Amino acid sequence: MSQKKKKRSTLSWVAEFAGQKKPNYILSVIFAFGKVLCGIMPYIYLADIVKKLIELNEVGAKPTMSDVSKDMIFMAVFWVLCRVCHSISTTLSHAATFEVLANIRRQLTVKLSKIPLGSVLSQSSGTYKNIICERVDSIETTLAHIVPEVVSNTFVPIALIIYMMTISVKLTLISLVCVPVGMVFFALMMRGSGESYNNTIVKTKKLNDTAVEYINGIEVIKAFGKSKTSYDKFVTAAKEGADCFIEWMRRCNLWQNLALLLMPFFLLGLLPFGAKAYMDGNISGNDLLMLIILSLGLVSPFLTISSYWDGITKMGTIIGEATEILEREELVRPDKLTEKPNGTDIVLKDVRFGYKEKEILHGIDLEIKQGTVNALVGPSGSGKSTIAKLIASFWDVDKGSISIGGVDIRKIPLEEYNKNIAYVSQDNYLFDETIMDNIRMGDPNASDEQVINAAKACGCHDFIMQLEKGYDTVVGGAGGHLSGGERQRISIARAMLKNAPIIILDEATAYTDPENEALVQSSVARLVSGKTLLVIAHRLSTIASADKIIVINDGEVQAEGTQQELLGKSALYRQMWDAHISVKEGA
Repeated sequence: MSQKKKKRSTLSWVAEFAGQKKPNYILSVIFAFGKVLCGIMPYIYLADIVKKLIELNEVGAKPTMSDVSKDMIFMAVFWVLCRVCHSISTTLSHAATFEVLANIRRQLTVKLSKIPLGSVLSQSSGTYKNIICERVDSIETTLAHIVPEVVSNTFVPIALIIYMMTISVKLTLISLVCVPVGMVFFALMMRGSGESYNNTIVKTKKLNDTAVEYINGIEVIKAFGKSKTSYDKFVTAAKEGADCFIEWMRRCNLWQNLALLLMPFFLLGLLPFGAKAYMDGNISGNDLLMLIILSLGLVSPFLTISSYWDGITKMGTIIGEATEILEREELVRPDKLTEKPNGTDIVLKDVRFGYKEKEILHGIDLEIKQGTVNALVGPSGSGKSTIAKLIASFWDVDKGSISIGGVDIRKIPLEEYNKNIAYVSQDNYLFDETIMDNIRMGDPNASDEQVINAAKACGCHDFIMQLEKGYDTVVGGAGGHLSGGERQRISIARAMLKNAPIIILDEATAYTDPENEALVQSSVARLVSGKTLLVIAHRLSTIASADKIIVINDGEVQAEGTQQELLGKSALYRQMWDAHISVKEGA
């Protein structure tokens, strides 16, 4: 058993993401340092101006503009430089971050294509939309702001505090008393923040899923008069999604306001204790004034760090939402083909497979010969579609093996293997493109004529030509502008155009009317000549002439053979056939 992969830390993910644009972030941090430093320098020159004025007053000299003009010019220069450095820093960090976010989204979509289908289907489409769009977008604050701003606003104030200590260690430490006090209030504010934030994620996911469900099911909702109950469900999810944030903020408001009030209030301790030290003769007026002005220079960096405190505490959860997908186990496949399959014989040996803890297939042994028509039949939930998906390499078997042409499919690169399989399921998906483009996805190099011929062979051409724009008709999201049967036939045409040596039809004609199903079946028979065909059909009459029919029951192969053989030796198949015939005759 393979050792469980250690979960990566949030910091390592931040470093990896930022590392994609490392030069930009380094320059951003450098300019952020420049911004903070230039922002503090005017306070130093201001202290110098006040110091000069006091000295001139002590000797009875009248101050002139020339005495302070140089300091004032430098104050203005550093203020301008502060703004310039800030603009450059944020421009660099944002430009880099938006490219990084685009790369992360690409990584996520590529990852989804590499992980087992069961792992993908474990979450709803609304959840994936939320992760890829909203959760990834929330990383923008971390990468574009926290990286340069927090780093620079931490180290520069430390240097300034060290400089203040050269004047008076005692008064500097007293001025910093407000920091731990403010942190106590921040700690009180953050009590239960992990649970509160996770609650907002759960409620937001529920709102996303409910919204997607409501929109996708609007036709059914209207048809069956369920608009009120369905809308109430959405309203409830929306209210809960808002309330969880409002309650969280309400609990935090007092402590946050106290923290933001006290944490940068450096004068709270410095003024009384500094005044006493001055009256006792322990510090000069110039030095005390310098400490006061420099302490004011600390306010802006501390406020900046405080503003990102909440983001820093949520960073782990925010990034964890996006990176959870990136850490999932992939289908283990080699990069290069080392052993070429000899033909397309499909052999399953002692195949066991389950979803999570429940085993679905219990030691399947099965052989499908090249160039034959094979059918999987059995009660609903018996494991037929699971076998088809395992052969299509949507999952990996838990135990046993599946081989194609004598080669274990786990030794064949995924891209190479996919070229050999054309898979059509009952849940057909069409992209929001034209019919021509959707069929051509089976073979991107196919000509318009080849696409049309495939459509004709699968009984699509006539209904396509009746559409307003024919083959240039856009099918809508998930093919929503077409009926279920029309989507199925287009999906079959797409699979036929792929011209793969192995074709899997997983109840692909479930929504097709009997007349068109007969047309599709006869078309498939002509088009798959010499190919290996595996069919899962709910109408047994359509697979009666198959070379081999495999009866699956409760995750096991109960019987296999031709139609006549099974009618004689399989009680389950005889029962299914009689039920099918009685329904057909009754219709």
